[in-house]
Amino acid sequence: MTPPPASAWEPTAEDIAFYDVYGAWDPLTPAELARLMDGFPRPWWIVGGYAIEAFTGVPRFHEDIDLVIFTSDFPHLRAQLGDVFHLWSNTGGTFRVIDDEHPEPAHPLSQIWMRENARSPWRVDCPLNPEVDGSWQSKRDDAHVADLEDVTWVADDGIRYLNPEVGLLYKAKQHREKDNVDLGNCWPLMSDGQRSWLREAVRRRHPDHAWLAGRLKD
Repeated sequence: MTPPPASAWEPTAEDIAFYDVYGAWDPLTPAELARLMDGFPRPWWIVGGYAIEAFTGVPRFHEDIDLVIFTSDFPHLRAQLGDVFHLWSNTGGTFRVIDDEHPEPAHPLSQIWMRENARSPWRVDCPLNPEVDGSWQSKRDDAHVADLEDVTWVADDGIRYLNPEVGLLYKAKQHREKDNVDLGNCWPLMSDGQRSWLREAVRRRHPDHAWLAGRLKD
């Protein structure tokens, strides 16, 4: 992976240790991913840093790109990208290749990591998402079930992205410095309804979170 200039990003010791174990990343851009996903017969959307960047318009460094599909649509993903990449089921850091002998992910909520071959960097991370009767379900809160259109939006590039308030709730659990930056960039652009939803969701799931005394303070 060729990192951006040092002023934009420098790998931490944790980053380097991660790459030493799992290998380097060179993520596709959303536009590159969209070209590969053209004709995919089921919904797909982007979460994580690229979803934040699409909402704010503020460029940021991306360790990876997070493509999301429903778990039940994995056979379509394999048909779409299986000739482009080797697909690996990543369950909590345990990897298993997807092939004819093992055609399904090791777990319904696995991440699917993709690369051209073992000599190549990883290009796509695909967290599989649960669904209830065709509706989106949060991986962090089984009670949060919604129409996909209510938790995502379509940008001018024609790509569907996760709503910022939902993405920030996922980020709240890790609460890294980059997550604080993402919150700061999103907050002025979010609607009152999005801010209220995020405030209540963080209060419910992380009642002692520092965000509640700062940006999310009533």
